[in-house]
Amino acid sequence: MSAEAKPPLLRFNRRDKIQRLGYLRPFKSGSFAAALKRVPEEIFPKVDILLVMDATHKMAPTSDAVHPDMIYMKIPVGMLQCNCQIIGDPKTLEAIVIDPGDEVERILSMLGRYKLSVKAIISTHAHIDHVGGLAKLHMYTGAPVMMHGDDLPLYHGMEEQAAFIGMATPELTEVDQVLKDGDTLPWGGFHASVIHTPGHTPGSVSLYMPKDCGRVKLAQPQLFAGDTLFAGSIGRTDLWGGSMEQIMESLREKLMQLPDDTLVHPGHGGSTTIGLEKEMNPFLK
Repeated sequence: MSAEAKPPLLRFNRRDKIQRLGYLRPFKSGSFAAALKRVPEEIFPKVDILLVMDATHKMAPTSDAVHPDMIYMKIPVGMLQCNCQIIGDPKTLEAIVIDPGDEVERILSMLGRYKLSVKAIISTHAHIDHVGGLAKLHMYTGAPVMMHGDDLPLYHGMEEQAAFIGMATPELTEVDQVLKDGDTLPWGGFHASVIHTPGHTPGSVSLYMPKDCGRVKLAQPQLFAGDTLFAGSIGRTDLWGGSMEQIMESLREKLMQLPDDTLVHPGHGGSTTIGLEKEMNPFLK
């Protein structure tokens, strides 16, 4: 990153930095000042690192902040700003697209700009803000649509979701591959493992890329967590099929067992790491 591209972190005070990564949102009551007092002192150097990471993703969306051989693009789409994420191999130009929730034209533009061929379209879960663009992206790319079987009823109940949120019902498409825990998804020189993480929805999944994830050895493992884990928070469980008991089990028994340096890409908001969430996420205390 050039000197000109470095995010001006010095202009932000501690509250600004924590807010920019979303760490004050989980506190249900009290002022920001009171919430800030509960953030451990040793966290602040790590927050600076994460802000640089997040700014790097935004300023250089075609290069992964961790490894130059992996194309990574995060495109917040739709009314609820779902993070549609593209992971591509610059050598084979094969890519996967995670959660194309809306604005398919933007997604296609980014794919076309880098001449990427989509090998799979993966839904981390079947909420409308994550699946609204599935049919259109499938129509344009021909790539198979993948989703966990436990979320198929939720996907086919899209009219109810659309009415709840006050938007038009998106077109649906066939789900070509039903995902299950432990599946391996290969593309280009990479592969990712499917982790079934129910709780936000019955069929929520996360995708995990270990350091040795194929031809390329990554500096850090990567987790695409959908709406199960956020920076400083967790997914809501008060919608269709949600379960606080299940999401806590998914978090504690599965995601928190991953290496601490795993870089987490949530379905909304900025990046974090497993180690940082263990230390300061109030839901994981």
